[in-house]
Amino acid sequence: MKLILRSLLKLKHSSKVILAVLLICLVVRLLPYFAPIRAADIAQNQLAMQFSDRNGLPLGTLLTRDQEHTSVVPLNQVSPQFIHAILAAEDSSFYHHGALDMKAVIRASKEAIHAKRIVSGASTITMQLARMLDPVPRSFSGKLSEIWLAWRLAAGMNKDEILAAYINRLPMGGNIYGVEAAAQTYFSIPASELNLAQASLLAAIPNNPTYFNPYEHWERLKQRQKYVLNRMVQEKYISGAMATPTSATNATRTQTEKVVFQSRQRGIIAAPHFLFWLANQFDKAQTEQNSPIRTTINRPLQQFVEAQLQQVISSLAANNVHDAAALVIDNHTGEVLAYVGSPDYFNEAKLGRNDGVQALRQPGSTLKPFVYELALEKGLIRPNSILADVPAHYAIPGAKLYSPTDYTERFLGPVRVRIALANSLNVPAIKVLEKVGVETFLERLHQLGFEHLNQTPEHYGLGLTLGSGEVSLWELARAYLTIARQGEAIPLVSTFSNSPIPTDAIHRVSTNSPLVNHTIWQLITNILSDSYARATAFGVDSVLNLPFPVAVKTGTSSNFRDTWTVGFTTDYTVATWVGNFNGEPMRQVSGVTGAAPLWNRIMLHLHEHQEPADFPSPKGLVQLPVCAISGLRPTPDCTSVVQEYFYPEDKSNYEREHQFNLPPEYDEWLAKQQQSNFTSTSLRILSPHHGDLFLVYPGEQTQQKLEFKLAGNKSAPVEWWLNGEKLDTNSANSLFWNLRPGKWTLEARSGEMMDKVSFQVELANVKPTRRGFSISNN
Repeated sequence: MKLILRSLLKLKHSSKVILAVLLICLVVRLLPYFAPIRAADIAQNQLAMQFSDRNGLPLGTLLTRDQEHTSVVPLNQVSPQFIHAILAAEDSSFYHHGALDMKAVIRASKEAIHAKRIVSGASTITMQLARMLDPVPRSFSGKLSEIWLAWRLAAGMNKDEILAAYINRLPMGGNIYGVEAAAQTYFSIPASELNLAQASLLAAIPNNPTYFNPYEHWERLKQRQKYVLNRMVQEKYISGAMATPTSATNATRTQTEKVVFQSRQRGIIAAPHFLFWLANQFDKAQTEQNSPIRTTINRPLQQFVEAQLQQVISSLAANNVHDAAALVIDNHTGEVLAYVGSPDYFNEAKLGRNDGVQALRQPGSTLKPFVYELALEKGLIRPNSILADVPAHYAIPGAKLYSPTDYTERFLGPVRVRIALANSLNVPAIKVLEKVGVETFLERLHQLGFEHLNQTPEHYGLGLTLGSGEVSLWELARAYLTIARQGEAIPLVSTFSNSPIPTDAIHRVSTNSPLVNHTIWQLITNILSDSYARATAFGVDSVLNLPFPVAVKTGTSSNFRDTWTVGFTTDYTVATWVGNFNGEPMRQVSGVTGAAPLWNRIMLHLHEHQEPADFPSPKGLVQLPVCAISGLRPTPDCTSVVQEYFYPEDKSNYEREHQFNLPPEYDEWLAKQQQSNFTSTSLRILSPHHGDLFLVYPGEQTQQKLEFKLAGNKSAPVEWWLNGEKLDTNSANSLFWNLRPGKWTLEARSGEMMDKVSFQVELANVKPTRRGFSISNN
């Protein structure tokens, strides 16, 4: 030492300064290894997230970002039974020694020398906590490092703080850490409610979580539990202050008590896709939330939708349909009430973890209402406009000539806007988009929140209104919520957090925004809720028709890969998708047969106790009678008269017009109609079908009508005969008949041509008051 001091004194002043600085740096570098460790220094921040529904019912607990399932609770919120069990099993003298238990060290050393192997350990709870914080190799140097860290913990924390940090980090099997996470995962209860049997089983696991896995090695775990209970008897934790025969009996009774460990997937009770999506939103926002996080989900409704989704998919399995998704929104608040991403999240073989709510798919015809709304808003079409549903051809650069058709592959000729939209006719929709412009329509879709339509207008082309882009069910539901709210766009809400996370990217609009044109949105709602207007494509009594006011639109993507149904009442918006995650086409499944039955069930369930209010009529518009076929003011030869909305300023034109002169764009269509009229040797009744059965509810006979319709557009007179009686009409090819109970034979006659079908109408005994579906126990 003297030699070192002499050497330092001989150094020049500058060298001494440099050496002093180096020594200070060394001390600073080593200081953390000597400083006591406080509880705040090892606080657990990356924790699993617990979620509840809107009413406080648990939905589940998710992993932390590092894939550990951890929930931290204070020591006073842990069952005393578990605290006693873990102390008895791991360190019974914890409150009576320091970082090391010297008695245990001496005992373990003697046993090891006598048996020539390690018989028992001497690790204290403090040492085990040190090992959890800084895992080291099982070597002599590693043990010294562990002891040193334990001393630092004991120097900076009291016993309760050490025990709390320990039980919240206990390895409890797989990626479950801490007694709270274990209690929630295995028993769906908080750690404070653990009874003696449950506590002793959980206290047995940390000794060797793999060896004592409750799902794979139950008998081993039961043997370890027996050891834990015996230790609790010895430490007088069971039945009073003394180890008595009674306490031993209690331990034996507890050891034989039946305890059921629920399936690991039961860590999530409901809405798994929603919980993972929501956790990802918190992750993106880097927002810390108190646990449990209260979501807007209604758990009973969520579980009902999950069950119905599975049943519908099961019924469509023969049509190569395997996947589906559904979303339910409260129209008044924008709150998400149910969110189902697939039939079974936990079935990895069937791609169950795919989230059908957020997945991007082609939306089919579900975007059509928005192009009609925009065209009406800009005055490019009128509510009473006549559109051409005729063959059309479009030259697309680098592609074949595009000739759009409908699902039925036939054309109706001149149609009203109402008929075109309600029946989802493709050619009129494309012609309307031509008027609007693809770029303008794309801008409107962005306003509505379709953020994934991020390609150029040229990329989508006129097919944008038919679903050439890709959107999510979430985006569709949000856009239809805007229709339901008469153009008022609001974000979807998923939690009741005081610090909202950016879960929704929709642009907020002011009251003077172009979106808020209540009259136009009310008109779109009126069209989408008109069951008679959509009868041509969907029939009068399809699954889209409910016993209360509802607006709805279906969609089917190319090659039948996706089917959609999105609709709303005044209270709720429901969006459903049915298809295959792997992209395989379905067989003979369209929007009305795929996604619509699921939508129907959910809507009926939502309104089984109270029917929704009527939709408001379009303000400022007037209703005038028009011929259902021509859309013009009725003339004596008009066979069916309906009411249509007009702008007040169009009323004068209505009074003057009695015929519609077809422009040249109808020539190709007219030629086929004429050919059909003059060359056909037979008639064919399109509606109703032979063998159809219809139900009519008491008191509603005058409200339920059935369309009698012929193929083609016959110019020759047609006589309609029902059960041998001639109907008083000069209809050429269509008329509406009020449903009446009975067995009916319908004939259409034109000269020597005729066609005949039989159908039946039955009177329902009672109009159903309960409109729900029970959840299957299968």
